[in-house]
Amino acid sequence: MSYDLRILENDFWQIGILPETGASTAFGRVKIGGVWVDLMRPTDEADYGNSSNCASFLMIPWSNRVRDARFRFNRTDYTLEVSSKDGTAIHGDVRKRSWQVVSADQTHIKLSFDSAEHENINFPFKFSAIAEYALEDRDFVMRLTLKNTDQQPIPGGFGHHPYFVKTSEVALDLPFDRQFILVNSLPEGPSVPITPRVDFREAHPLGDTIMDDQLTSRQGEKPSRLIYPDVEIAMYSDPIFQHMVVFSPPGKPFYAIEPVTNANDGFNLYDQDIEGTGVFVLEPSEEKSGTMRLRIEKSK
Repeated sequence: MSYDLRILENDFWQIGILPETGASTAFGRVKIGGVWVDLMRPTDEADYGNSSNCASFLMIPWSNRVRDARFRFNRTDYTLEVSSKDGTAIHGDVRKRSWQVVSADQTHIKLSFDSAEHENINFPFKFSAIAEYALEDRDFVMRLTLKNTDQQPIPGGFGHHPYFVKTSEVALDLPFDRQFILVNSLPEGPSVPITPRVDFREAHPLGDTIMDDQLTSRQGEKPSRLIYPDVEIAMYSDPIFQHMVVFSPPGKPFYAIEPVTNANDGFNLYDQDIEGTGVFVLEPSEEKSGTMRLRIEKSK
């Protein structure tokens, strides 16, 4: 099966977008010494229909997991479909569905999603979303919008799940002061001061560090930094992206740095009145937006 691949390109970036696969990113390349080099984990063409194997995918209307695929909101219990082997509902419900292209040119694409146009949406409320990707000089810009199209308030969240190429030299600078202690990728309570194992507030090599962690309490609007010998990338994001999931599995040539608005299992933490969940509530017709950008700050 062939997939619609939209390519954005300027002097600094080459980006592939897959509208039919959740508006996922197929590849993200930067130009180094006149040659396109994969910064993001490239997707094999045979996997263009599988968002999990893409360079990046979108998580809407929540990011990461919902414990036991159940949550409570406004004194009502809701059950979702289990979508992960660990018994959770994971990564929202847009990444495996087709999006509509609203407009596109060489450096910009805008896509839309409306839950009312799809069957068996794994969310008990109606919503719509807009995703925009743009190349602005040295910046690769990603903007997400979630809108409540229901007749009642809804809880919400969203995030990006970009994978990056892991090398022995890559170093990270992650300006976050706190973390959630996770058990099986789920928080057991409120955030705590960051522990040495996941403390990258001073840039140092990722190395063989195994991570599946959620950081929070970013230091103002400081960017995270991905530092390679030939290129340095700064990841800027709006304040709505309160949290950062860092995933670095053993023995794999990639890692993920994921700016997200809500904590893992945020809906249930929100119901428990735990502070700092990042979950927002949208009234009917209300929407929330957030922009994240990858900026080439140094390159050879």
